[in-house]
Amino acid sequence: MQIDQVETFLDLLDTRSFNRTAERLAVTQSTISGRVRALEKALGERLFDRSRAGTQPTTAALRFEVHARVLRRAWADAQADVKPYGAAVMLRIGIQHDLLDNHVADWLAALRSALPDCGFYVEGHYSGQMCRDLESGALDLGVVFSPRPSPDLYFESMGDVGYRMVSTKVEELSQVAPVDYILPNYSPAFAQTHATMLPGLSEGSVSSGQAAAVRGLLQALGGTTYLPVNMADTLITDGAARAVANAPKIAQPVFVAMHLRNRHRAAYRRMAKVLRDRVSG
Repeated sequence: MQIDQVETFLDLLDTRSFNRTAERLAVTQSTISGRVRALEKALGERLFDRSRAGTQPTTAALRFEVHARVLRRAWADAQADVKPYGAAVMLRIGIQHDLLDNHVADWLAALRSALPDCGFYVEGHYSGQMCRDLESGALDLGVVFSPRPSPDLYFESMGDVGYRMVSTKVEELSQVAPVDYILPNYSPAFAQTHATMLPGLSEGSVSSGQAAAVRGLLQALGGTTYLPVNMADTLITDGAARAVANAPKIAQPVFVAMHLRNRHRAAYRRMAKVLRDRVSG
């Protein structure tokens, strides 16, 4: 098993597309396929099912995901530990899954400009896991949707990100049928706001808490749902969906999180400011 196989596996879980992962990792699709086959051979289990509807992880893949993330983090730690004296300090940053695809390049460029003597390792996570990793020291900084109360953690508001309702079937909110609605469950705060604004659409037979998965369901099944504004705008521009008239936009609060002991350290204050300026701006 090689680290590039693990990286490819985790990226495929996010994109659900061999073509998209090949683009993101700057390799050919045949290379992606070869890495997946090698990993499946090493594990003795099939990891992905491919069809016209897209690429879907198997049960074995979902079970392997947590171990793959541990392997990737251990590799990053090993790389940081063997750096010679004077090499860049490696800071580990977790970012909420829904923010990773649209924002990570801009945020990482800004962080590198603000802290040129530091290296950055970035990965996508959910809020609960990031809070646990911050407590244990496995992460240095987290960008989360749902702060988890802890005497060891410190949170600051970064502002809000927006979600827009889009559809492949209807034009207006009054036309949305619950049977065709893909229920988004991006965070407890989002779910509460959604239930208050749209009580008639707060139950669904299909639901997901990750924007990439919700987008995949919308494209595969058709229907109506909420997606991050940038993701929604891309589908609208491509003609793959339309904005639903009269549907309210839902705002999701975003927080930067760190261990309490780091809240006054200059590097952490600088990172928090960079990220806050990117969201609030």
